[in-house]
Amino acid sequence: MGVNVSVIAIDAGNSKTDVALIGDDGTVLATARGGGFQPPAIGVEAAIDVLAGVLERAVAELPAPPVLAGHVSACLANADLPVEEAELAAALESRGWGSSVEVRNDTFAILRAGVDEPRGVAVVCGAGINCVGMTPDGRTARFPAIGRISGDWGGGSGLAEEALWFAARAEDGRGEASELARALPRHFGLDSMYGLIEALHRGAIPLGRRHELTPVLFATAEAGDPVAAALVKRQAHEVVAMASVALDRLDLLEEEVPVLLGGSVLAARHPQLNDRIAALLAARAPKAEVRVVSEPPVLGAALLGLDRTGAGPEVHRRLRAWYA
Repeated sequence: MGVNVSVIAIDAGNSKTDVALIGDDGTVLATARGGGFQPPAIGVEAAIDVLAGVLERAVAELPAPPVLAGHVSACLANADLPVEEAELAAALESRGWGSSVEVRNDTFAILRAGVDEPRGVAVVCGAGINCVGMTPDGRTARFPAIGRISGDWGGGSGLAEEALWFAARAEDGRGEASELARALPRHFGLDSMYGLIEALHRGAIPLGRRHELTPVLFATAEAGDPVAAALVKRQAHEVVAMASVALDRLDLLEEEVPVLLGGSVLAARHPQLNDRIAALLAARAPKAEVRVVSEPPVLGAALLGLDRTGAGPEVHRRLRAWYA
């Protein structure tokens, strides 16, 4: 007799994928972790093959072969626009993993993981920045969040680039003096911004390592450098701008509502950033409750799946208890 899998929950980011198989009663039947989901780099079908490999490892953990899953709840990186969600949903449906499929941007998983009901707003500041909101009646608020062409500013990669820009100008005299001009190259064992620029340009330091400079920026700001501090302040304003707009779109500005902070930059809990976000948001949405998400995003994908199947509160509680 096969194992009844009610929900296949998938949380797939750029660097890793988590899969959880959920039973009708909210029991976690099996889990697995694998590589990242990057359809822009390798194509949609190859990216879904990565998900398939992780799913196969989860299925292998079951005591018996599964019956057809009732629902596939997939929260995926690079599903930034509704049209992309629809395309990815169609591609997943063709694999026949479940009787129904719903694809959402992976930011929705972070939000749903951190709330008891699908109501609230989440801002995620990792490599990039994104914000989503939802209400129990199905309304959502979201942004394209695909970089500068969609009006975004900041995130770990953006902050590192801004820090390099200001540091270069501080060293050569075009800009305001800043300790960033010494701190950034020192991180890589270099003695000047010119040396760091050359190393990045010629590949001695891979461009992918620029993200290492974001913590250096925060440390420099904490030490009192005004240029670095201004960048941190601007990031706080950007986070609050996104959260406030999402709350307004959902008519939640005056409501008691959770505003969740996620992603590596916000999860680091830098006081200059997170405390300023809380203060700024209190002025815009005085009843909002701001906190950093600690729950794993795959829990959010699973809860979204259970929402879709109509599971009751006891099922939700059992699932949350497993991840607690």
